Amino acid sequence: MSTALSPGVRSAALDRMSADVLDVLVIGGGVTGAGAALDAASRGLSVGLLEQRDWASGTSSRASKLVHGGLRYLEMLDFALVREALHERGLLVGRLAPHLVHPVPFLYPLRHRVWERVYTGAGIALYDALGGLLGRVGGRGVPLHRHLSKKALRRVAPSLRDDVAIGAIRYWDAKVDDARLVQVLVRTAVGHGALAASRTQVTGYHEEDGRVAGVRAVDLETGRELTIRARHVVGATGVWTDQTQELFRAQGLTVRASKGVHIAVPRSLIAGEDGVILRTEKSVLFIIPWPTHWVIGTTDTPWDLAKDHPVASSADVDYLLEHANAVLERPLTRADVLGVYTGLRPLLQPVDDGSGSTTKVSREHTVATVRPGLTVIAGGKYTTYRVMARDVVDMALADRAPGEDPDAPIPSSLTQELPLAGADGYQVRWNRKSHLATAHGWTETRVEHLLDRYGSLVDEVLALVDADPDLGRPLEGAPDYLRAEVVYAVTDEGALHLEDVLTRRTRLSYEQADRGTASARPAAELMAGLLGWDDAQVEREIATYLARVEAERAAEAMPDDTSAERARLQAPEIRPFAGAS
Repeated sequence: MSTALSPGVRSAALDRMSADVLDVLVIGGGVTGAGAALDAASRGLSVGLLEQRDWASGTSSRASKLVHGGLRYLEMLDFALVREALHERGLLVGRLAPHLVHPVPFLYPLRHRVWERVYTGAGIALYDALGGLLGRVGGRGVPLHRHLSKKALRRVAPSLRDDVAIGAIRYWDAKVDDARLVQVLVRTAVGHGALAASRTQVTGYHEEDGRVAGVRAVDLETGRELTIRARHVVGATGVWTDQTQELFRAQGLTVRASKGVHIAVPRSLIAGEDGVILRTEKSVLFIIPWPTHWVIGTTDTPWDLAKDHPVASSADVDYLLEHANAVLERPLTRADVLGVYTGLRPLLQPVDDGSGSTTKVSREHTVATVRPGLTVIAGGKYTTYRVMARDVVDMALADRAPGEDPDAPIPSSLTQELPLAGADGYQVRWNRKSHLATAHGWTETRVEHLLDRYGSLVDEVLALVDADPDLGRPLEGAPDYLRAEVVYAVTDEGALHLEDVLTRRTRLSYEQADRGTASARPAAELMAGLLGWDDAQVEREIATYLARVEAERAAEAMPDDTSAERARLQAPEIRPFAGAS
């Protein structure tokens, strides 16, 4: 079955969701919701997946982009969480998504000569042991840690100040293009029969004999109102969990939002191939290498404002620069910042201790059937999305609907053995990258870029180029991306608006100094024919994106969250083509 997320597939999915009674309907198109849809579909169930905005448009595209066990949870003696996360890291690197999840080395600088090396080394050795025992899949895993002298540290990380460390421990975790992984999860679910539709807002629910039996929804692209019936409804809405429960007149889990801000700076400003992990007074700070830039983050502060458009303030950016500069020989300035992105972590509300802190809240997830027919999940971390998805589907199915055999066994989860779209054949194509480069007149670096974004699905992108060689040219204003990638984002990856392409199908909104504005018109013109946009809609899409960039820049100059949010809200919301005025 095809994994394409085209506009036509979306429309047909809404038709079928409205006509059938689904086994499971999942609300929320982040990593947990997408994972739940795949989990349920691969069990042989009929599944629907709804997302109010774009896939991964919330927290799942605004994280640290790491797949890791969490060293700080090990220090908190949360061995179960670390063990679980390292197991999932191994699955993703070795089997499920080797095209999207890649090992990356990190340096843990040491400031004390004896006790810190022994103490920290023992902890990282345990981290390696847990990862080695549980995380090596198909012969693939991450390398073991090793100790570095001060001289060796200087050699591998020449941009670190000479006085900040007497040596380091080099250990490995993994990085991920988080938005792309979510979109691939959705596509994999669709390939196994799930029905998926973004830009579809749940506005109410359908009830039968006191049980939630479906939802009322509206297609935000057309204004069409829908009734979708389902035996089991799953809420996987992250920081919107409280609002989801209120909509269904249910109570159960309470989620607190914690703001995490990241900045990107040019790759050329920091020498070396290794990331860096630093302790701060509040949490930890990562400096993470990507091909064209470094990501520096994160903050960890309570967020009590509206959740749709969290933004960084000037204080957030200064905090990250200050802590990075504490170890860098060449200080970074505001002028060096290419882009900024901000996400909200969904943390389960603890018993109030009066401190207002969010850093002590557990990252473990909780699942609850909050009323018959409605099961919700909250908490957790990106790395363990598959376990979270499995657990919420298990609990939802255990809440038997009328007419279901109470003694029938619940189908087992298969996702531990199920590679995501693009994983099968990825290594074969990687081995042929020189042939692919020669055939299309590209450098191997460009082919590696494509393979690490699409895996074996690169064949579909290359087919577009073969059919129209003009699509093999770089996108105007974005030399690292092809014009074909914009087209493919619409035909196969579910992009419906310009922001979807510039922010989540590519990373132009934060990895380039102009934040993708130079590519806005070329990308919109490529999308127009595929989505039926007239000239007026093309101009609206461009103007909306440019206004968003301007508003975010203005927010980043504001001193606090309140004034930053006020600046961000000056930008208009996306308006769909149908019915737009």
